[in-house]
Amino acid sequence: MEKLKQAVKEIAYYRHQAKFSKLHLSLIPFLSLASSLYGALLYIRQSLYRSGFFSKNRLPVPVISVGNLTWGGNGKTPMAEFIAKRLADYGISPLILTRGYAGGDEAKMLKRHLLGGPVKVGVGANRVATANLFFEKYGYVDYRGSKFFERTYLDPKMGSHVGSQKIGAAVLDDGMQHWSLCRDLEIVMINGLMPWGNCKLLPLGPLREPLIAIKRANIAVVHHADLVLEQKLKDIKLVVQEIKESLPIFYTRMTPSYFFELRNISTKMHLGAVLDAVVLCVSAIGSPDAFVRVMEKIGPLFVDRFDFSDHYSFQLKDIHMMRERLRQLEDKFGYKPIVIVTEKDYDRDAEILKHLHPFKVLVLCSEMQIIPCNGGNEDSFKSLLKELLEV
Repeated sequence: MEKLKQAVKEIAYYRHQAKFSKLHLSLIPFLSLASSLYGALLYIRQSLYRSGFFSKNRLPVPVISVGNLTWGGNGKTPMAEFIAKRLADYGISPLILTRGYAGGDEAKMLKRHLLGGPVKVGVGANRVATANLFFEKYGYVDYRGSKFFERTYLDPKMGSHVGSQKIGAAVLDDGMQHWSLCRDLEIVMINGLMPWGNCKLLPLGPLREPLIAIKRANIAVVHHADLVLEQKLKDIKLVVQEIKESLPIFYTRMTPSYFFELRNISTKMHLGAVLDAVVLCVSAIGSPDAFVRVMEKIGPLFVDRFDFSDHYSFQLKDIHMMRERLRQLEDKFGYKPIVIVTEKDYDRDAEILKHLHPFKVLVLCSEMQIIPCNGGNEDSFKSLLKELLEV
């Protein structure tokens, strides 16, 4: 199944069919048919929402949607966390609403990051029902039209004094196609490394919706911008602005902070711990290339990789393959390599990774940052949030 998923992904992101194997070529007719059916169903669903046949729900607090038009790896969950933390800095208690897809690795990561703070995390496919449960438990307050955010925006210290358990905003993680819930701000995330693929709809291509859906967005964010050539960033900007010329565009990166050991989560290790080491990057995430390139920039002696499909749960057979690769690396370099995984992989199933003992397993912790570019920076991003909460 993993080989099949990998073949589908390669078809979606590579335009040159001359390089495809017989497996790739045999899949294309079926994927084309499925893509046409998906497009027809998507059009019908959109039409039913536009006509009012399907109703939309509105929450009693501002809703910020963070979504994307393609498969994973676009930085939706880190951006949802980034926004929630900035709101919390100004005394507004936000609620992140996430589906908890495929075992809930992203939801578990959010809860671990935000434990003990004012940000709440609601998990469930029915976002409205989940939000209502939190409103019943904690209450809510709508700051729109008040001077609250203006005061706290000017003086962040006020947040610690006026903060409340009452929910003041909702952040919708992976919300762009969740049309049943009204939103006040739509943020579309774009993977700078692999923006549009072959521009086809799922499953022939990576697109959940046609690119024209960018028109619905209030903000576009190009993620992994630090790993992309300047010309490619210009090309992405050109595509976006051809669809919606006035759309503000921001650029983000995942900045590595530290490692922690699989068996000792409380101990932070400096990034220099892997300098001159041989490492094996193991991941089941949407953009493994970004993970590997970040690790290469940290500076190990040698970087090898094992990639799995997004949200994949490691099995014992996969552990056996990893151990075999680790033994090969140990024979080649003369000392034990180190396994590096992402936080998402750790939170999906930390226990199975313990079977890699006696090889050391480190978890890379990273933080999203906005890259100052073309006048866009963290301050201007926060200004847009301010405008939202003053409506």
